[in-house]
Amino acid sequence: MSTVQSPVSEQHYRKVMGRLPTGVVAVTGLDAAGEELGFVVGTFASLSLSPPLVTFSVAETSSTWPKIRRRQNFTANVLAGPQTDVCRALSRKGPGKFDGLQYTTGALGTPHLQGAIAWIDCTVQAEVVVGDHFMVVGSVMSMESADGEPLLFQAGEFGRYAGLSAPASAAG
Repeated sequence: MSTVQSPVSEQHYRKVMGRLPTGVVAVTGLDAAGEELGFVVGTFASLSLSPPLVTFSVAETSSTWPKIRRRQNFTANVLAGPQTDVCRALSRKGPGKFDGLQYTTGALGTPHLQGAIAWIDCTVQAEVVVGDHFMVVGSVMSMESADGEPLLFQAGEFGRYAGLSAPASAAG
């Protein structure tokens, strides 16, 4: 695949793409010694229904993803509206990201964050380098959900889903 130089600056790209709200998902796993690891993505999405597959992208510069990848499994924790503190904790660099976080252990041994509104346990199906990111495909092994609204990120700010202001029949 050849690399094409874009006339779009990184700053302009961020500004325009920042208009699209994204869900906030904490990807959690374990390192080789069994220590809890995690990072946050705004690129998590459903990819396939049959077989059930999900995808997310993570920067090539991530120091956490290679450690999780070695175990070949992870959990995608869909964060709830009030979980900005969890997002910030897992977005930090260095050790201690799980200090003060509450979680249970899922079927794959990976952390299920308390308060998340969904947990998707996956094994790594594929990984492709695209631009400056790894695009990861996960095979869904199990999943659960809880009540609550998702934490969203748009234009550099956190928010919550508030629903439509008009009934669906009137939006037409």
